[in-house]
Parts: sequence; structure tokens; C-alpha cells
Amino acid sequence: MTPPHTPHTLAVLGLGRMGAALASRLAAQGWDVVGWTRSGRASAALTVTGDPGAAVAKADLVLLSLFDGAACRQVLDAVRGSLRTDTVVLNTSTIAPAEAARLARRIGPSYVHAPVLGSVPAATAGTLRILAATGQDTLDRVRPVLEALGTVRRVDDASTAAALKLVANHSLAGAVLAVRDSLRQADALGLPRAEVLDVLELGQPGGLVARKRPFLTDPPSAGAAEFTLGALAKDMALLAAASNTPLRGAAGLGDTPAGPEADIAVAATVPGVEDAVLEPLHAYVRGHATGDPAHFRDAFLPTAHIEGVREGAFVSWRLDEYCALFTGRPAADEPARSRRVDAVDVHGTVATATMTLSHGADTFTDLFLLARAGDGCWRIANKAYHRHS
Repeated sequence: MTPPHTPHTLAVLGLGRMGAALASRLAAQGWDVVGWTRSGRASAALTVTGDPGAAVAKADLVLLSLFDGAACRQVLDAVRGSLRTDTVVLNTSTIAPAEAARLARRIGPSYVHAPVLGSVPAATAGTLRILAATGQDTLDRVRPVLEALGTVRRVDDASTAAALKLVANHSLAGAVLAVRDSLRQADALGLPRAEVLDVLELGQPGGLVARKRPFLTDPPSAGAAEFTLGALAKDMALLAAASNTPLRGAAGLGDTPAGPEADIAVAATVPGVEDAVLEPLHAYVRGHATGDPAHFRDAFLPTAHIEGVREGAFVSWRLDEYCALFTGRPAADEPARSRRVDAVDVHGTVATATMTLSHGADTFTDLFLLARAGDGCWRIANKAYHRHS
């Protein structure tokens, strides 16, 4: 039976993974739901029409679940003439803050910007976390619909709601990449994947590991994507553009060879950096450990420069000048020295790397630009360093 409150009739525009889950949840809760999707895919569980105008003509509430801001604009343009003046537009799509603000101005008081935290299982169970930005009267009107989908948190304005959703997704990207780094370390130690996942479930990323475990096993189990790499990469691009602040997580997602329709958890299973990329860094470490400059000639391109501040002055050594600093013998305190590779990011035929060297009273941070040379081997093209005394 239809719940005894308005809105009674709902139109869901966009029946992808999330849109279909939202529509099915609302239909199961007793609302009269009609759906429309640009792909034309039908759903046995829903009434679906091929005309978005027809879908919204009798709707008290129109719910948008679309991929991006461009899709939202296009669909709203298509149905603008069919919307009743009292119809509420509830937009759950993840879009840029500026796009959300423009839609709010364009639609007016009947617009609710309500991005959701959670993926398909949460939508199906009605346990989403919803960031709702609208006036109090409109929020009161749509609250029964929102609460059928999850827990509602009111936000001041559409731009803020959109920005908060992007920040939340950035933390999700960071969590996926943190799990990836843990799995890489565990693989290097020869630990059984199942046992590693058991232990990770006990720690900080436990919820993510538990939800995504089928994708994290070795080999992974078959499973339908709940939140795709393509969607998360799109969100990270929106966040970077809106904040004008670098996003390390976005670069990490770009290292994933899986297609955009793969689940985000697949990014956590990408193997570590190839030995060929690490070899010049290892040769560089051997040069410091032995004092033999021949290792540096193996590590660097002949055209490389080594740059930094030495005794208060900026220096830029050519490779021959740098090699001349080494005597062919290890430092007297070599047994107490240590070096570690902190990060390597590969982008096709170029890579960046960071290394920390503890040499007596001094610690050095070395930054490397690497390139795959004409012979197919990787070499350090340039190095810059900072000395911490």
C-alpha cells in the first residue's frame, strides 16, 4: 500500500547500478515508481518507460541517479516542459559543487541536492547516508522518501553537499590504495592472501576489506561491480578541479589496468612495481653502499643532473662530477647507514620515486625522475635532494 504521505508517485531517471537499486528499494517500500534510463534497459521489477517526459508528467518527485553533471543537465532539459510546478527534483548524482549550485538556482526551492554515501548493497538495504541540501519545507516533504533509503543529514547548500560527497569518495580512494599497499607488502613477505585478509578485517580498513573480500582474494571471486573505477576516477577529477589541490589518490587509481567498469576494489590488487623500474634505484643504493661510482653510471642516464643545496649553495652536478665525489670505498660508518625506497609511481614510460637515506647525523630525501631509455631499460633521468641535518 502506498505510504499515507506525499509524494505518492516517483519517477527515477537513470537506472544504472545505483539508480536501479534506489528505484527497487522505493518500490518495495510501497511507492508507485516509474523508471527511465537512457540505455533503454528494462527491469522486471519496475515499470519502465522509454519517454522521460512521460515518466515525470505525473510524478510528485523526480529522483535523478545519473553519471555526471552533463547528464543531469541534458535530462532536466529534456523533461523541463513535463515537470509539474509542484514536483520536487531530488538529485542523488555525484557532480561538481559548481554544477550542483547551478542546478539549485535553476530549479529553485523544489530542488534537493542529496548525494548518498554507500553503494548498491546499502541502497538495497535502506542504509545509505544521505547529504540533503534544501529548504526545511521541501526537506519535510521528501523526508519519508529519503528515510526509506537511509539516514538523512541536512547540509546548508547544494554546493556544500556536492563537495562533501567528493571528499568522502576521496577518503574511499585512499582506503582502497592503503589496502593495495598492505597487500603488496604481504605479497613481498610471502604471506597467504586469505590470512592477510583475515587480519586486515580486524584493523582500520576492516569494513572495506570485509565488503570487498571477493574482489581481493587471489584469484578473485566473480562478482558484479558495486562502485566502478570509472565512477570513482570521475569523482576524483571533479574534486581536483574544484579544490585545485593535488590528489595522490587519483594518480594511484590511474595505475589500474582494469577497465572503468571494474569494481573499485580491483585497484587494491594491482601488482607492485616491476623489478625493471626498481633496478636503477637498487643500483643507486649499491653505489652509496660501496662507494663505487660504477653503480651510479648504471643507475643514471649519461645526461642526468643531481641537484640540491650543499653547504648553503645550490649545486647542479653532471653525472661525471657526481661520480667524482666517491672514492671507491664505503663510508667508515656504512654498517650504521640505511636507505629505503618510500614511493614509486609509474606512468607509462616515465616514473617518479622518493627515497630516504640515513647517513650518520644526516638524513636525505631524494626525489628521482626515471625514464625508460631507448634500450628498454629504466634509468634515473634526474635527481633532486634535500638534506636534513
